[in-house]
Amino acid sequence: MAFAAQFAGVYLNFNPQDAPSRSRKLAAFLPDDTDPQWGWDGYGQFAAVAIQPYDIEATDARNAVISVAFQSQARRMMLSVPVYYSGDDAGRKFVVSGHPAVLPAPAPAELPQVAEPETDDATATELKPQLEGFFKEYASGNVSGLQRYLAAGKSLPSFGGAFSFAELKEVVVPVGGATREIQAVVVWSVADGGAQPTPDTTDPDAVGGKLEQAYRLTVEKQGDKWFVADIRGGGRAIG
Repeated sequence: MAFAAQFAGVYLNFNPQDAPSRSRKLAAFLPDDTDPQWGWDGYGQFAAVAIQPYDIEATDARNAVISVAFQSQARRMMLSVPVYYSGDDAGRKFVVSGHPAVLPAPAPAELPQVAEPETDDATATELKPQLEGFFKEYASGNVSGLQRYLAAGKSLPSFGGAFSFAELKEVVVPVGGATREIQAVVVWSVADGGAQPTPDTTDPDAVGGKLEQAYRLTVEKQGDKWFVADIRGGGRAIG
């Protein structure tokens, strides 16, 4: 699949100025004595990014059609690449065995509704100041400060200043005991790259931004306080 993705990176990016370079690069993927531009007439231009292997359909032991996902401007699409594999006896080599085909990418899946969990709003209110302190230190990289919010015997890496804490937007706490898996929506401040914005600036490159993200945390109550035992990426949208 990596072979098809590398091929797609050359095949899907063309313009007349780079035609000679493209043909030289394509030669590494194509059979001998084939069209050096592999079906392109040398006019027009196309650009693709975010090229990733997507699927493989084996037609027999040596032949397969590999699907590669890519992005071109605002559109997500697929490239279907027929590939021949020589096998172990012939040196485990690959070659593009026919013309590719561009196809529309599948539409996003429909997300089914799920029942809202029973929540413990009183504990959420109790947890909020602890979590605000935790996320502030988690962003800053202050090891001793972060440790104050962690459960006994636990340690966690931090962002080390890559972001700074802006807001704890939402906390969802299920009903349960002294150990809970909760979800939190956090707003991070994103550095502005050292620019010094004026209060009325309209240049988005000159100001810091905000980034909203969701997390799952395991929290434990020790004594009369809650402490963080673990943090992971969030799952389904919460709230």
